[in-house]
Amino acid sequence: MAKRDYYEVLGVARGASADELKKAYRTKAKELHPDRNSDNPDAEAQFKEANEAYEVLKDANKKAAYDRYGHAAFEGGMGGGGQRPGGGDFSSAFSDVFEDLFGDFMGGGAQRGGRQRAMRGSDLRYNLGISLEDAYAGLQKAITVPTSVSCDGCDGSGAEGGAEPQTCPTCSGMGKVRAQQGFFTVERTCPTCSGIGQIIKNPCRSCGGSGRQEKERSLSVNIPAGVETGTRIRLAGEGEAGLRGGPAGDLYIFIEVKEHALFQREGVDLFCRVPVAMATAAIGGDVEVPTIDGGRSRVKVPAGSQSGRQMRLRSKGMPALRGAGSGDMFIELAVETPVNLTSKQKELLREFEKLSEENNPHLSSFFSKVKSFWEDMKS
Repeated sequence: MAKRDYYEVLGVARGASADELKKAYRTKAKELHPDRNSDNPDAEAQFKEANEAYEVLKDANKKAAYDRYGHAAFEGGMGGGGQRPGGGDFSSAFSDVFEDLFGDFMGGGAQRGGRQRAMRGSDLRYNLGISLEDAYAGLQKAITVPTSVSCDGCDGSGAEGGAEPQTCPTCSGMGKVRAQQGFFTVERTCPTCSGIGQIIKNPCRSCGGSGRQEKERSLSVNIPAGVETGTRIRLAGEGEAGLRGGPAGDLYIFIEVKEHALFQREGVDLFCRVPVAMATAAIGGDVEVPTIDGGRSRVKVPAGSQSGRQMRLRSKGMPALRGAGSGDMFIELAVETPVNLTSKQKELLREFEKLSEENNPHLSSFFSKVKSFWEDMKS
């Protein structure tokens, strides 16, 4: 039986690109796989035919020979570039598509097509608590971070005396091994080198071959003015050292601004509750209030102010972390009732109460009704 044209088998034109060929083969492989076509006796043959076609067309040399001579390029020693395409083993072709579909899940994406690169170190997190005053002004903060650093004994290579690691004999430096399971070729991390692609014959005695040592590092962190709880500061390359000379990870500083005894913060605005004497609230006056910068501001209290009244001091809040300007400070008055009065003070307040009743007939009527109510209750 004459073989079908390979382009026809995959359903593509002769000028199809490598990406188009792979896409077409992937579609055919899914469609014709025997596991999905148990009721179709021809599926396996068609599946092998598609694999044979892709095995030739994905290779530039074989494709050129096929485009020139057709199927004859691989018959009778015409020199099509190696193994006869229909030789029965199609694992190479199918593994290309399998790796695209499942390679990252199986851990094969890190080193496709060659030796695995050195492994990057992990990122680290450091929680830093600061005061509201520090968040207002900003500061340079010294911190100590326990982390892994490059081993001094082997310069991070993991080998005693800095010797070069050797290529893993199990995976030939690929970091992964393939196993045939039915129609599938499954890739797994190499058990000998743990996916690194290299082994160390004589491990460094200081680090045991990892190329890293545990140490505490002292760092200086610049905390900008205006930070708030949840702000994240990234220090590139200050994380954990990479495995066997790999690049270091990053260090992330997470800011937590501690609660303040006087001020409550909402974004860039500050809120402060200020006690005011009853007399000041009644007749008006001035009060001094503290500010977050350590100073004091004088605020005018209007006559007749009640508890809960708010006043605003512009630009006395927190600086904006990104952008110009500052927030405002809001003052809430808390009118205080005097306690531990002297006899003279009590007498003056009674006089004040009496005058208030005389000057306010409605208030006087109210107190009369209250007095009558209590007399009725007693009787």
